[in-house]
Amino acid sequence: MCTNRARKELGVSLLELVFAIAIVGIALGGAVSVFVVTTQHSADPMAQEQAQLVAEAYLDEILLKKFYDPDTNTVCTGTTGGETRATYDNVCDYNGLSEQPTNQFGTAITGLSSYNVAVSVVNAGVSLGTINNTSAIRVLRIDVTVSLQGAPAVVLSAYRTNYACNPTGTAAQQAECVPL
Repeated sequence: MCTNRARKELGVSLLELVFAIAIVGIALGGAVSVFVVTTQHSADPMAQEQAQLVAEAYLDEILLKKFYDPDTNTVCTGTTGGETRATYDNVCDYNGLSEQPTNQFGTAITGLSSYNVAVSVVNAGVSLGTINNTSAIRVLRIDVTVSLQGAPAVVLSAYRTNYACNPTGTAAQQAECVPL
């Protein structure tokens, strides 16, 4: 009889088995929910990085252009009109640009059609420390905003300066109006 009683105590009761299954089920449910959330948001950092790269490309392109308009010898006097992205020849031509990402010739970049790029070039009231547009050094601020639906927008800003620029002055002063 002693051996028979020892065998009964070695098993697991039905109640213990149900509790064990419930605990394991709750733990697995929590782990699976973490995987689901992680998978749903796994592309967010990639989209942000892509937006950052697009903004950097536009900003680099803009900063390489002339400070003043070589056609009119003026700096940001208003909208230039009649130009396309391929013919932009100065920083201010980009002011008000709003488009899907394209290369510098205006050709759309496949795979980036869900992004939008907006550019703002500001000269009024812009200062860089004590440097402002009333001194010999001219200052422009360029803001590039890249947005993607459902994600925070990426905004990159840069300053473009030009020393001793007077595009409406003498020929010598106009010669100083070249990119630094």
